[in-house]
Formats: sequence, structure tokens, C-alpha cells
Amino acid sequence: MVNKMKQEDIEVKILSLIDKMRPFLISDGGNLEFVKYENNVVYVKLLGACSECPMMDITLKDGIEQLIINEIPEVKEVRNIAE
Repeated sequence: MVNKMKQEDIEVKILSLIDKMRPFLISDGGNLEFVKYENNVVYVKLLGACSECPMMDITLKDGIEQLIINEIPEVKEVRNIAE
């Protein structure tokens, strides 16, 4: 039987992973804010330089999303919420 993580545990793990990524984003003038986790999707907001960077989609999908999915199998996608 596969032990599924509870919603609260998943959110705590997501926040921990984001905190580990944050220094790399800040070093490039950006940042990352957790918005919510819902229906196996993590919603984040890319901030600062990251919000307007032409490489934003690559950072989001190949970096942030891959790290989170590799660590938390319940997560199926990471989406940026643009203002």
C-alpha cells in the first residue's frame, strides 16, 4: 500500500523546497511565492526579475516543477499565477 501524504504535509514540504530554491532566484534578482496547492497542482507567483524574464517558463517547468515533482509524487504540475 502506498502511503499518501496529507494536504498539510504536502504544503509543508512544498514550502521547504521553495525555501531551498529561493536563494538561487534571489541571486538573479527574482523570487518565488507559494500561493496554494489544489488538485495536485502547485500555484506559485514568480516575482522580481523572474516575473518578466524571457526564461521564466524554462525556470518554472525545468527547474521548479521538476524539483517539486521529484520530491512530491502527488504533485502533477506547477503553475505561475501572473498578476
